[in-house]
Amino acid sequence: MARVLVYFAHPGRRYSRANLSMAEAVNHLAGVTFVDLYELYPRHDIEIEDEQARLVEHDVIIFQFPLFWYSTPSLLKEWMDLVLEHGFAYGSGGEALKDKIFMCAVTASSPEDAYSPDGFQNHSLRTFLTPLEQTARLCQMRHLPPYVLFESLVASEDDRLPDHVKGYKALIMALREERYDCYRAGELDLVQARDLEALVRDGETA
Repeated sequence: MARVLVYFAHPGRRYSRANLSMAEAVNHLAGVTFVDLYELYPRHDIEIEDEQARLVEHDVIIFQFPLFWYSTPSLLKEWMDLVLEHGFAYGSGGEALKDKIFMCAVTASSPEDAYSPDGFQNHSLRTFLTPLEQTARLCQMRHLPPYVLFESLVASEDDRLPDHVKGYKALIMALREERYDCYRAGELDLVQARDLEALVRDGETA
C-alpha cells in the first residue's frame, strides 16, 4: 500500500462547500495523512524540517486547493518556497522526492468551457498549473493530471458535488491501494469524476 499525503490549503475554509466536503471525505482514511495548512500554520510559521520529514515518509503527495488568481493560495506557495529546498528536493543531492507521485485536486469557479483559448479565461486550466507541474518534474516526481471540479461555487446546487466528492475519495483510495491507472490518466489533460470509472481498477468510483 502506498502512503498518501494530502495538503489542504484554503484560507476561507469555513466558507467552503466543495473543498470542505472533499476534505471531510478523506481526512480520516486509513493510510492517508491529511494536513490542513491554514489550520496548522495560521501565522505562516512553517516548520521546514517537520514538513520535509513528512514528505520523505510518503509515496503520494496531493495538493488540494481552490484556484486563487490563477495560482495556489499564498500559504501553499510559501510552503513550496521554504520546504522544497535545494539539496533536499532538487539540485546537487536533492533526491528526497524522486519517483514520488504528485497530483493536484483543484476547484475552479468558472465553467469548463471558459478554460480554453477561445474561452473567457483564454487558457486551459492545465496551463495555469504549469508551475506546479514543472516543480514536480524538477523534483523528479511523477506528475499526474489534476482532479478538477469546475463551477465549484454552484456544484452543491446542481447536484454535481456528491459525485465529485465520492470520486475524490475513490481516487485517494485507489492511489493508496495502487489501483489508479497512472499511465491512462497521464494521457488526459485533467481528470473529472466522470473519468474515474476508466481509471480506477476494481474499486469504488463516482
